[in-house]
Amino acid sequence: MIMGKSKYAVHLTDDQRSFLEGLTHRGKSAASSIRHAYILLHADKPDPEVAAIVRCHPQSVFNIRKTFVTRGLDAALHRKIRDAPPRPRKLDGEGEARLLQIACSEPPEGYGRWTLQLLADRLVELQIVESISIKTVERTLKKRAPAAHQKAVGHPAPRKRELCRRDGGCAGGLPTSV
Repeated sequence: MIMGKSKYAVHLTDDQRSFLEGLTHRGKSAASSIRHAYILLHADKPDPEVAAIVRCHPQSVFNIRKTFVTRGLDAALHRKIRDAPPRPRKLDGEGEARLLQIACSEPPEGYGRWTLQLLADRLVELQIVESISIKTVERTLKKRAPAAHQKAVGHPAPRKRELCRRDGGCAGGLPTSV
């Protein structure tokens, strides 16, 4: 079968080849880096054949070749770190501070404590955000201030103290210390 020449032909120097061989033999690097090294070491073969050897999609082989030719060996071995998150954050530092301030304040009349839904509704009501999910509120409280999260959501029910045997059975309840 006659294959056309690839647009991105990989030509490894002796130093690069020995570095890649050392990387694959040591096995101390990330799995993706080792896979990319194998792809580059088999660069003299067609993409589908390399994909079969390395057990990946031929498009992955093409992408690694392209990255090597356009951006170099280091870029081909290591994944690109994302510059910015996929979506802007709902709460910036000021919004998080306001959320913590609200969570630590007295709950609305008729409520014993703040719920996540009440906090989310209050943030929208005060026009801190246009909309926010209770999961975002929970994640922010949990990450920023564990005490505020416990105060907002409440403490878990007290656990019953029991004496357990090695086989997993329980002998019964124990009185709590006063």
